[in-house]
Amino acid sequence: MLTIAFPAAAFGTNCYVLAQGEGEECVVVDPGIGIEETLREVLTQHRLKPSAVLLTHGHIDHVYSVTPVCGGDTAAYIHSDDRYRLTDPLGSASPGIVGMLEQQFGSKATWREPETVVEITDRQALTVAGLDLEVLHAPGHTEGSAMFGIGLLPEGVRAPEELDRTMITGDVLFAGSIGRTDLPGGSHDAMQRSLRDVVLPRPDSTLVLPGHGPATTMRHERTTNPYLQGLTA
Repeated sequence: MLTIAFPAAAFGTNCYVLAQGEGEECVVVDPGIGIEETLREVLTQHRLKPSAVLLTHGHIDHVYSVTPVCGGDTAAYIHSDDRYRLTDPLGSASPGIVGMLEQQFGSKATWREPETVVEITDRQALTVAGLDLEVLHAPGHTEGSAMFGIGLLPEGVRAPEELDRTMITGDVLFAGSIGRTDLPGGSHDAMQRSLRDVVLPRPDSTLVLPGHGPATTMRHERTTNPYLQGLTA
């Protein structure tokens, strides 16, 4: 699986581009703030055409550039519980974030809802750009936070442990940490249930691609992440 990752211009949000290989259709995951130029370069270099955008949740730092990427036959996929956030994510952002966007980009932040939005549900099987994915609903950071499981590894992965699958975790699970639960729509109790019932059952052989920070593995997080200690799957 061809996998390209690069950070957005704000908040260090990871944007991922996934495809079966060069010259194929691709999936763009979490197109955040200021990713458009880098994304164009990636698509041109690898001769890729976006066929879908997957959103792990509806926070502005993960969805800000979704509309420029979408259009035509390219739809945005988001869990039904976070669908409402695509109506006006700027409206729920703090004045500080809106002001930061204006200062960084020299113009007032604007938002236009994607033309085509597909609502996804827990355990739903998706096939996009020739890739088979499983939707894993994991609320806590937001009501509709979702992870995406893929039974493939990125090309060229080298790791000391045996890996055989990938999970894109958004702001549910990070290397050594988890997503915050104190924002509107967040819930500590829901996050605990998601970590126990959705995250912990994932095999140790899973490569974890989080919404912020470096990649990790389930084996490593299971043994070292303090937020997973004491939980029983």
